[in-house]
Amino acid sequence: MKFKNPISAADLAAKIGAECIGDGKIQLSGINEIHRVTEGDITFCDNSKYIKPALESAASCVLVNELFEAPKNKVLLLLKKPFVAFTELSKETRGSFETTEMVSSTAKIGEGTLIMPGAFIGKNVQLGNNCTIHPNVTIYDGCTLGDNVIIHSGTVIGADAFYYQRKGGYNKLNSCGTVRIEDDVEIGANCTIDRGVTSETVIGQGTKIDNLVQIGHDTIVGKNCLFASQVGIAGVVKVEDDVILWGQVGVQKDLTIGKGAVVLGQSGLAKSLKGGITYFGSPVREARAKMKELALIKQLPSIIEKLKK
Repeated sequence: MKFKNPISAADLAAKIGAECIGDGKIQLSGINEIHRVTEGDITFCDNSKYIKPALESAASCVLVNELFEAPKNKVLLLLKKPFVAFTELSKETRGSFETTEMVSSTAKIGEGTLIMPGAFIGKNVQLGNNCTIHPNVTIYDGCTLGDNVIIHSGTVIGADAFYYQRKGGYNKLNSCGTVRIEDDVEIGANCTIDRGVTSETVIGQGTKIDNLVQIGHDTIVGKNCLFASQVGIAGVVKVEDDVILWGQVGVQKDLTIGKGAVVLGQSGLAKSLKGGITYFGSPVREARAKMKELALIKQLPSIIEKLKK
């Protein structure tokens, strides 16, 4: 998420009460989690186990709670609670989201778009042309929909990420990211698509989503994908184009599903999958191999009885 105006590392250090390690003149233009950082971004690390990827990332600034040497072209800000400081920055970046309007006066609504009774359209939402927003849909602040998008009743677009740090309880990282839904997408009833923590959750052009589907924060879904009912996708997943996930497929966080992969119903994904293959099972395998495995398992009782005799 980008700031309205860049800030120098020295000025940010003064603002949050941190010690500046490195070039305080470096200009900082936004905040991002480690998996989405680009030059100019601020990220955080409060566990020395993860400091190496933070220091090697594209981020220009890392909030830390231990003293490290700042790499070239990067500045570190040393303070006691990096997570808390990062959360406060994210709240400031997102701004206020209070409104009493069902359709915000700051929302931009394209030509031919139909918003049915009971739908809520938040601040700075952008709806493209010829969209249909059915009753009781909720679209939180700052989300963007392309042209010809259909959202069915009860669906929530842009709820906060499920992101907590466990230290003396569950401490929430405020979500200042957003959701972008591209052209020709249809989303069924009672789905939930969470906003990015500091970046975007994306649903690619032409993708069709059935009822009761959950998509986690910062997940990127490609073009022309098909998700059946009760699919659940965790955060930071990359789903490439033309992927099909059948009913009740569960996908763990931070993995990739390759282009054209098909995952059969009630399967569980614990690792990345290559494209162009049909999968089944939990954990998944190539479908035919998994079916053979299950057939062999069914024979185990009779094999055991023969061995006993």
